[in-house]
Amino acid sequence: MNTVKLTPMMEQYLLVKEEYPDTLVFFRMGDFFELFFEDAEIAARELQITLTSRNPGADNPVPMCGMPHHAIDDYVRQLLEKGYRVALCDQVEDPRQAKGLVRREVTRVLTPGTVVEDQNLDAKGHNFLSALFWHPDLGGGLAWVDVSTGMWSGLQTRAEAALWQWLVKMNPSEILLTQTQALPAHLEEAARKVSRYPEKTYFDGPGATDKILRAQRVASLAALDLEDKPALTRCCGALLTYLELTQKRSLEHLRPFEPLNIAATLLLDEVTERNLELFRTMDGGKGRGTLWQVLDQTQTPMGGRLLETRLRQPFRELSAISPVQDMVAYLHEKGAEREKLRQFLDRVHDLERLCTRIVMNRSMPRDFASLGVSLAVLPAMRAHLSSLENPPAKLQSLLDSWDDLDDVCALLRRALADSLPPVITEGGLFRPGYDARLDELMELTDHGQTALNAVLEREREALPRLKLGYTKAFGYYFELSRAQNAAPPEHFIRRQTLVNAERYVTEELRNLEERLLSAADLRKAREYDLFLTLREEVAGHRQRFMDMARTVAELDFTQSLAYAAHKWDWSRPELHEGLDIIIKGGRHPVVEAVQGRAGYIPNDLTLDDNGRLLLITGPNMAGKSTVLRQAALICILAQMGGFVPASSARLGLCDRIFSRVGASDNLSMGQSTFMVEMSETARILRQAGKRSLVILDEIGRGTSTFDGLSLAWAVAEELVRRQGGIRTLFATHYHELTALEERLPGLRNYNIAIREWKGEIVFLRRLVPGPADRSYGIEVARLAGVPAPVVARAKEILAVLERTAPNSGKRRELISRQAGLPGLGTTAPPREEMEENPVLTALRALNVNELSPLDALTLLHQWKDMAG
Repeated sequence: MNTVKLTPMMEQYLLVKEEYPDTLVFFRMGDFFELFFEDAEIAARELQITLTSRNPGADNPVPMCGMPHHAIDDYVRQLLEKGYRVALCDQVEDPRQAKGLVRREVTRVLTPGTVVEDQNLDAKGHNFLSALFWHPDLGGGLAWVDVSTGMWSGLQTRAEAALWQWLVKMNPSEILLTQTQALPAHLEEAARKVSRYPEKTYFDGPGATDKILRAQRVASLAALDLEDKPALTRCCGALLTYLELTQKRSLEHLRPFEPLNIAATLLLDEVTERNLELFRTMDGGKGRGTLWQVLDQTQTPMGGRLLETRLRQPFRELSAISPVQDMVAYLHEKGAEREKLRQFLDRVHDLERLCTRIVMNRSMPRDFASLGVSLAVLPAMRAHLSSLENPPAKLQSLLDSWDDLDDVCALLRRALADSLPPVITEGGLFRPGYDARLDELMELTDHGQTALNAVLEREREALPRLKLGYTKAFGYYFELSRAQNAAPPEHFIRRQTLVNAERYVTEELRNLEERLLSAADLRKAREYDLFLTLREEVAGHRQRFMDMARTVAELDFTQSLAYAAHKWDWSRPELHEGLDIIIKGGRHPVVEAVQGRAGYIPNDLTLDDNGRLLLITGPNMAGKSTVLRQAALICILAQMGGFVPASSARLGLCDRIFSRVGASDNLSMGQSTFMVEMSETARILRQAGKRSLVILDEIGRGTSTFDGLSLAWAVAEELVRRQGGIRTLFATHYHELTALEERLPGLRNYNIAIREWKGEIVFLRRLVPGPADRSYGIEVARLAGVPAPVVARAKEILAVLERTAPNSGKRRELISRQAGLPGLGTTAPPREEMEENPVLTALRALNVNELSPLDALTLLHQWKDMAG
């Protein structure tokens, strides 16, 4: 058996790979990063680069691929987007000074949830790494951290289902779980984001406490509001353990941990976010068609991320909403001043992520250039805001805590050159005059010939025809021709004798030569040391940067809401502690933005003591879903502190908004459309409370008519009954349910009006009181382009069914009768009270075991005649 002899370098690589078995190891070799074996095959396939071999002539060639070290950022970004982890194994000593094999170490592990470089991040989106822990006795915890900004938070709950809901809602790039924690069936698609670790080393209680206290520099968990949250504490410990492993450095860049205060937040579960298309359309797309795209008028990355947070977690308390609303109204009114503020904000770069990279020693020279540009804007922005008359309390508070960071700005202006190189090691970073020693080296490298000429001119005072020369063998020298017949000065040292001349050096020339030859390297080394010192000094001001980043984000967030209100002609809503929701001239912000204001039909909507549940009927395409969704979006916008798309709105605060709209399935998990519908409905019925707003669209449509009708009926009753009536918009095709208005206090019928004109139906898009008379489904099918013969045949079948099947009028009568029973008629209409088709009656009485073929044919003919 032949054994493969490994080189010392390959042995070094394999030792590193053994420590990082599930990570692609980028191994630094000179100016390249190389990958070997299976890592090389994966990288070549995913990056579409050439797969070669380190020893192509061997019996067992080693697969290899690589890329220049200065070009790996884009390659790493692609791999991270595909869910891979990358370990950078770099040379940690100068190859010129190494004795034998160059020492290499993993200096950083890059993972989807821990990147901090801009090219790997969405500028206006968070990039979360999360950890989840569940124990029946301790409860559940979920923590998340955005490493690029240092922000981290989390929550503890006794409801395991709520834990997974929040995980989906936060949409982390990476998830840490214990080795035994099972994923719920509906989250199996998130498995590619999961990394599993032993509970004892990552989620250990005492160990987690020690790590948190050390990292946050506090004496007690009480300082972080974690003393009574054991499960959340374990999650925080897991995050810290993972970050220490991947970042290879201390974690002082993390901000103080702040648990999420759910009681202060309007809760929107992940289903509601999806159904209302807050961040993504129903088909998964971003941008056009989402509320985020309409709202995002921010100018800075910090403002964009704050907008994302507030849209995902609006306020619940009036005391938090009112100051924001006042400031939005102020900036909305002052259009010219708002536009000037937007111009200032447009020049501010990402202070949070710039500062984080500086503190983490991940910064490049151009990060400091961006930082300097941003800081230079702050004094002018403050002066502009200070000049505004009668500022609202929130704006005044921001100005009172304002920090121009002028000392840091002056330092950067004094230190750094106007045009900075992309990397630290190439020199050209600092201005002349910043450092005396660097000035000498810059003078030598930039003006070395001038220095040599100066030495030559001094020597020519005694020897006018003296020459200066240079060879690789002897370096710089003075050449004195024999024709001059002149004796060399005493300080001249003979180096070489030629036929017609003598060559000399002097101590001054030799020192200058040595300085010139080493000046370039010395200059780069000096600049590198100065850069590290500058970086450390700037990093010491991290808290000031974070405070101003928060101030800028608040300004940007509020001006964005004001700008959107101005752009789309929205109005300021009135918020109150009651339950009434009264909207006049309400519009759907996204539909209006996509289709334009012209032709859009506004709608009024009232939820009060006379009607906590509005039962909305009307044909498909009439606009029921739009009316439902726009009401929910108006409430969300208002509780963010923004204006709303309505001529006026008086809104009782919501603690939760639930949305069950549209049809979807999860076939890979064995869940049909109807199963998904019922699961979402069950969640609403379990969790909705008096201050909730519920949006329901087409409950019970995924099953048989009687089953679906019964379910829709029972759901409506439950929502009207519970806690005096839960605010609900209930769209349905079951016109039979409209009879409930007469029997259920708090239920009111509305419909989306249409008109028939010369055999055509016209959608009026207006919500009006009263029930719809019918569904107009066949007319809608015709408008959708269903072939005329199919439409005609459908009308024939409908006519037969209306004659032979239980008609809607009969069902409405039964519902009215049942709704009069004690307990609001909580049972479905008995089947025996329904008229049954005579064919079905005959079929039930038939004994098929005694039926001959001829008898069967005869019966078929009879039943055909009975069916008309």
